[in-house]
Amino acid sequence: MKTLRFKTNINCSGCINSVTPHLNQLEEIKGWKVDTASPDKVLTVETEDETLKADQITQVVEKAGFKIDSID
Repeated sequence: MKTLRFKTNINCSGCINSVTPHLNQLEEIKGWKVDTASPDKVLTVETEDETLKADQITQVVEKAGFKIDSID
């Protein structure tokens, strides 16, 4: 399993609801969560597919209207 982490501005349940359909469209993602209690609002994405790249996740989250920067 591969884990990718990102600093975001996804900071509430409404934001999570907005980004959910965008992240769920990536079939390579097995699971994801946002730690809204963290000052960096860390998005953690888990995948078993090594072909999924951080920039793909970045594009999807930005398309949903949020800021995102890779941590790893």
